[in-house]
Amino acid sequence: MRLSEYVQYDATGLATLVNAGEVTSAELTRLARQAFGEVNSRINAVIEFYEDAETVAGEDSGPFNGVPFLRKDSGASEAGRLQEKGSRLFKGYRPECDSFFFSRAQNAGLRTVGRTATPEFERSGTTESIVNGVTRNPWDLERSASGSSGGAAAAVAAGITPIAHGSDSGGSIRGPAAWCGLVGLVPSRGRVSGGPDQQDANFGLGRSFVLCRSARDMAAALDVFSGPHPGDPFIIVQPHRSYVEELLQPTGTLRVGVARTKWDNLDLEPEVLQAVESTASLLEEMGHQVKEMEPPFKFEEFTKAIVAYSSLGASSLETAAHALGRAISLDTLEPVNLKFFQRGRSSPLSIWDEVHEAIRQMRLQVGEAIRAFDILLTPARSTVAQPHNSICSLANPTISVEEYVEANHSGWGHLAIWNITGQPAVSLPFAQSAKGLPIGVQIVSRFGDEATLVRIARDLEEARPWRHRQPKVRAGSG
Repeated sequence: MRLSEYVQYDATGLATLVNAGEVTSAELTRLARQAFGEVNSRINAVIEFYEDAETVAGEDSGPFNGVPFLRKDSGASEAGRLQEKGSRLFKGYRPECDSFFFSRAQNAGLRTVGRTATPEFERSGTTESIVNGVTRNPWDLERSASGSSGGAAAAVAAGITPIAHGSDSGGSIRGPAAWCGLVGLVPSRGRVSGGPDQQDANFGLGRSFVLCRSARDMAAALDVFSGPHPGDPFIIVQPHRSYVEELLQPTGTLRVGVARTKWDNLDLEPEVLQAVESTASLLEEMGHQVKEMEPPFKFEEFTKAIVAYSSLGASSLETAAHALGRAISLDTLEPVNLKFFQRGRSSPLSIWDEVHEAIRQMRLQVGEAIRAFDILLTPARSTVAQPHNSICSLANPTISVEEYVEANHSGWGHLAIWNITGQPAVSLPFAQSAKGLPIGVQIVSRFGDEATLVRIARDLEEARPWRHRQPKVRAGSG
């Protein structure tokens, strides 16, 4: 197989070739390494391609048999592999155990061949750090790949691997998917276990999953990574059938709520609104009942809750620093994260109650506002990929915590709220701007109902396929 052929396949397609004996897993890993060597110096998405990648173990079967995979450098862990979280504080840190997520990845046949860039502690909507530099968007190197899973998104878009691990606490899978032209799902709270040491962490706001290229890869990944484990605080309602089987089921008629207005303090770009309008029209043509919806929450209340929530990690960070034998200072943390730490360290214990109550109220408020709809259609990001800038950089020494939260969440209002409610949501690369930049639209379903998202994603991909679109920087293109 040539590199120009490798980059055309989604993960399911590559696994089918491996299972048929037409290509080997070792050959796919060599192609991934070749793609890395060809494009990564320009996009800075993969911060380590494992020297021993060709010998990485994986089951010789499964829906992703032999497919190269990448791990975001934060969250779910691989035993003995570097996990530095985009931070000087964690330089050289190696977890002692595999997360359930990566045990399932290996059992599904995935070969994890390296790790991708993330901003320090996943705190930023742009993927840049003092440790690893700036990750660039393969569609336009002068623009951001978004964050915090921007390294994963840029790597998949550029063809290094067809699928990669990401995590999403406020849009960190869906935002990069929207700006890099990919499929990016955040599952329901509890659908994918965070064990053995991060079960339902941070009130369930953060969930691990993948960035990929197709609805069928999303469905297969849900089958791979879903399911409860010992230590999980609750077991979410389980699906009636496999998610791959859902690809063959009819969608039925759905009540669709459409968001045509901004949900934060950033106006929608006309081309983004046009993409939402076009998707709404297509859903109507498919027989669904479409109705406009108003913002279901107030952005000021949301940012207040996020500021409070961001103060909760100080003690665990201090414990980690002590275990590593390092001091927390500007030598180990970026300036904004140091301010978050200092704020959290001085916050009273009552902050836990304040955060819990703010999240509870917001879940209730949003739930009441959207109860009439089966799914929601919203923009993913309010704009197309933006030029690199420093306002949301964690290295900005002049910005306050409150100013940073407001600036960093501008244009994310349609994404971050579903981390609070726990609902599943997917960004689909449904449109392009006049300049050829990807535009993502988001579909949100009821809590626990990933099946509907699988069917709708399939319908939209079949109606207006997107996999033929390619970024300017792509492996094997010449």
